[in-house]
Amino acid sequence: MRRRLADVSGPARLAAPGEGLGQDELALAARNHGLPLEALRYDVTPPGLHYVLTHYDIPAVPDDDSWRLTVSGRVRRPLSLSPGELRARPAVVVRTTMECAGNGRALLSPRPVSQPWLVEAVGTADWTGVPLRRLLDEAGVAPGAVDVVFTGADHGVERGVEQDYRRALALDVATGDDPEILVAYAMNGAPLPPQHGSPLRLVVPGWYGMAQVKWLRDVEVSDSPFTGFQQSVAYRIRRTPGETGEPVTLIAPRALLIPPGCPDFMSRTRVVGPGPVPLEGRAWSGRAPVTSVEVSADGGRTWEAAGLEPDHGRRWAWRRWTFVWSATPGAHVLSARAHDAAGHSQPLEQAWNRGGFANNAVQRVPALCLDPDGG
Repeated sequence: MRRRLADVSGPARLAAPGEGLGQDELALAARNHGLPLEALRYDVTPPGLHYVLTHYDIPAVPDDDSWRLTVSGRVRRPLSLSPGELRARPAVVVRTTMECAGNGRALLSPRPVSQPWLVEAVGTADWTGVPLRRLLDEAGVAPGAVDVVFTGADHGVERGVEQDYRRALALDVATGDDPEILVAYAMNGAPLPPQHGSPLRLVVPGWYGMAQVKWLRDVEVSDSPFTGFQQSVAYRIRRTPGETGEPVTLIAPRALLIPPGCPDFMSRTRVVGPGPVPLEGRAWSGRAPVTSVEVSADGGRTWEAAGLEPDHGRRWAWRRWTFVWSATPGAHVLSARAHDAAGHSQPLEQAWNRGGFANNAVQRVPALCLDPDGG
């Protein structure tokens, strides 16, 4: 009997009504992890708490001297650089909030069957590296170039297609300085951990995580639009299987709150006492600067303005917000929502799509405020 990739790699699908998480989704959830929401208190996320999504395997990386990054394709002077040679160049540090494009997917109905994120697929880090535009300038982009294609060392099978993980950016984005795209070699001042792309990765501020190619080994300047799997099949917003769909690009605005009080172990319902309860969290948007945050304690029926800290010149990083909730005995649902300068804000209910992408519906945190006697 002939064996084919399709025997182990099926098409994308939606969960059937009432279908719980399957072993395949649980296996993905065990390999990947989100940010514990209490870690929103950190301006910069410790690497072990930053969200991680690995499409295939974390590749075996040789020692530093033998890794090469090539810059090839439609260039006048192809480059082959070691991480050490990149570190010898002038460095730039960019604080960036990264969010997985599928964040919130598990909350949709019907549920797209994939990595079952709730709302925790996010983190913020200080990334150190060399601006991509400088490397492209050094290589000399030839006339007729259209896209810049990035290839990582992670290799696998997806929906019957064997592939290296590859993504592309339009040439004007790749050579721009707002945002400053990095070939990064350090995270929070230390060498990249294996799960975050050691020894080199791409950092594209403001874009969802699928653009941030890890274990980067090749940058290819192309004279035709890139149509690889991760660009033209995956990471498209579609409502029906036959649609071409819109590409997933910039991060939609989102605010998350640190759940207050203490949690029930299984339900994660928060338990608080009556009276003033300080609330805080973070807000971000890749589409435009965040301008305001609102908080609701009644499931989104009413909203009040929260205090929003300045961005301190870090356009691509999340911003801290604060609010004091006057808690009264009873059951409550806490939420926060962000608004950005381009007029985007978070919806109460998410517009559904087959991939569960760019889901920025407001967070809902159940909270029980105890009676004054603690009963």
